[in-house]
Amino acid sequence: MNLDPSAFVADPALIASLEKGSTSIPCSEDRLLFRQGDAPTGLYILKSGHAVLTMSSTLGEEIISGTAGDGSLLGLPGLVGNQAYTLTAIAEAGAEISFVTRESFTALMGSDPTLAFKVLTVLAAEVRSARSVILQR
Repeated sequence: MNLDPSAFVADPALIASLEKGSTSIPCSEDRLLFRQGDAPTGLYILKSGHAVLTMSSTLGEEIISGTAGDGSLLGLPGLVGNQAYTLTAIAEAGAEISFVTRESFTALMGSDPTLAFKVLTVLAAEVRSARSVILQR
């Protein structure tokens, strides 16, 4: 079952704000960003390129997959909810990725609360996409 790639895309103003406190991550080859079940350490901005997202059952069977593209935020639900990542994300070779630490994200949300509404928009889109996948089953 495939996730809607647009569910991860954020408002350009939110991305610009997040990028101010981010660090660039090289992706000359496919790169694991995080694994399902890992504790969240931060947020990944997919500035360009693609990332493959998957969710596996406890038996290791892939149950959900999708591809995220330009302007996507990866790992947002885990970071905001302070819960393990629910997906595995692998950036494809050539992708332009930035990483925002939990501390930078929290500081930004505290300094500009209007950005929280933009974050909620992305989270709501992810929920709708996941529910759509469930309905297809």
